[in-house]
Amino acid sequence: MPTLACTVDGLKLPNPFVIASGPPGTNLNVISRAFREGWGAVIAKTVSLDASKVVNVTPRYAKLHAADGREVIGWENIELISDRPLSIWIEEFKKCKDLHPEGILIASIMEECNRDAWVEIVERCQESGVDGFELNFSCPHGLPERKMGAAMGQDPDILTEVCQWVMSAAKIPVWAKMTPNITHIEEPSRAALAAGCQGISAINTIRSVMGVNLDTLRPEPTVEGYTTPGGYSSKAIRPIALRMCLEIATLIRAEFPDRSLSGIGGIETGADAAQFLLLGANTVQVCTGVMKFGYEMVKALRADLLAFMEKHQFETLADFRGHSLDYFTTHADLVHRQAERKSAKKATGIVQADGEWSGDKFVEQSQSLSR
Repeated sequence: MPTLACTVDGLKLPNPFVIASGPPGTNLNVISRAFREGWGAVIAKTVSLDASKVVNVTPRYAKLHAADGREVIGWENIELISDRPLSIWIEEFKKCKDLHPEGILIASIMEECNRDAWVEIVERCQESGVDGFELNFSCPHGLPERKMGAAMGQDPDILTEVCQWVMSAAKIPVWAKMTPNITHIEEPSRAALAAGCQGISAINTIRSVMGVNLDTLRPEPTVEGYTTPGGYSSKAIRPIALRMCLEIATLIRAEFPDRSLSGIGGIETGADAAQFLLLGANTVQVCTGVMKFGYEMVKALRADLLAFMEKHQFETLADFRGHSLDYFTTHADLVHRQAERKSAKKATGIVQADGEWSGDKFVEQSQSLSR
């Protein structure tokens, strides 16, 4: 009988499904609900030393619907980190560990580029009994204006320094959460791991503009007639998240084989999760999915992933984690591999070179090149 239980950086999880930092982990009430439903771990909404600087607006979400008008495939938010005082969070962290002693509770933290601030927030949260940290180097809106979030995650030199500050004080596992708003996500990931972080979380939301209302001619979500670029999530970003997790997992395999990866981005089913695990993730995080389907979705996630494992006769997550990494190569190698099959009968009706495209059969030819 396959099992979903796993140990990641010394943390024993009943399953790899983790509540990602955001609204689903915004206070003790919802965190407790997540544990009752059976999530493997919860990462609380990001906290800072001075919550008085955090002021949210309404509305702060915008949705992209599929052509049928019903299914939400994209979700933009301009929400900031927690607006609740750290002192309240500390008390709730303590209560949470009392209520759910076996539950893995991870504190997401963010501060300005100040050593004393990072050390203080690490020490205060650590004393509350949390099981690990996630460093928010990836919030794409609002806080980068204060040189926080993605502003740090886009600069490997600054990120290195901050991670060193954190690791000097942390006595529990630390994951660094990466921004996708960068050309080469391996660079900040390498910096965080080299500075001592046990793991990487990826990806956070993608900086975006959801759209413009063609009746009002105002961009959305509209706040007093105005907006600001926000973070894009939901199933539409999954292919981008998979690509970036592939790159990070490849880095980890080559240079930091004892480190971990927590995959994030559009995960709504057990099949989605399996893809991230096949590309090297140890755990998978869900945020927007919970906002769409509720905390109880974890039951279907677990059942779907177990069904996948039974189908392929995998007993543990380790049996297939990273299995698909071996099937990525360069385009030049693809050309070489295909050239070796030249003796095979040429497929009829399939375009082999640019000059063979036909205007009359363009759609048919396009489909023949797809899998």
